[in-house]
Amino acid sequence: YFGQYVDIFLTFIPQMIFLQCIIGYMVFLIFWKWFMVDVGRNMPSILTTMIDMFLDFGEPISKSDRLYAYQEYVQVVLVIIAACMIPILLVGKPLVLNYLEKRQVQTYEELPEAAYTEEALRQEEEEYRQAQVDMWVHQGIHTIEYCLGVISNTASYLRLWALSLAHAELSSVIWEMTIQYGFYILVWDKGGFALVFFLWLLWAVLTVSILLCMEGLSAFLHALRLHWVEFQNKFYSGNGRPFLPFSFALILDNEENLEEIESV
Repeated sequence: YFGQYVDIFLTFIPQMIFLQCIIGYMVFLIFWKWFMVDVGRNMPSILTTMIDMFLDFGEPISKSDRLYAYQEYVQVVLVIIAACMIPILLVGKPLVLNYLEKRQVQTYEELPEAAYTEEALRQEEEEYRQAQVDMWVHQGIHTIEYCLGVISNTASYLRLWALSLAHAELSSVIWEMTIQYGFYILVWDKGGFALVFFLWLLWAVLTVSILLCMEGLSAFLHALRLHWVEFQNKFYSGNGRPFLPFSFALILDNEENLEEIESV
């Protein structure tokens, strides 16, 4: 990545290992629970399993809360690996950059005489110390933000789960207040066909307007916000080259500028 091997080996790879040991393991549990579900047994909650993975570190798991064999040993190994990534993220990059900077050969042949004065050397040393402090502070803030963000940003996606619960409750309420009520009247009143028809129209209008339009728009906006804020901040840094769309006008302007320069 642009020749920045320090960022790859001491930032990107430890971050991915930390992420997969926690969130990747949670995704694995979700699929495991889907495909290995036992119909005659109440499967344990994944949320509770993830919480107990840290709070009950190293303790045996009861049979009712176990999803697979040797689960507690796997979770202990994952927590240890994730914990080992934190000091690498915290001190790895600053130490390596400091070591590489000290190895650089500094030449002073082309420097003016003023650069050899004691005051200039003291100023240069002060700038070096300030740069080191800024680098350590920046790396510490970045590490803390990432480690906390892995948990908090992922937990923010629970709002989509809450939206699905609200959607289910609204569906139930609309059904009970319209068609189910009409069927109840139809049982006791033979002339309730017209009422059922109009209640069906009301159910259709409420379903399309509230459940499909309003709830669909709400879920879309929440998912868009979550992807931009919680997900993209892991990767987006705002660096790189600005986007320049193809334009004939820009090409012609560049050609005119070149012709003016050549004529001069």
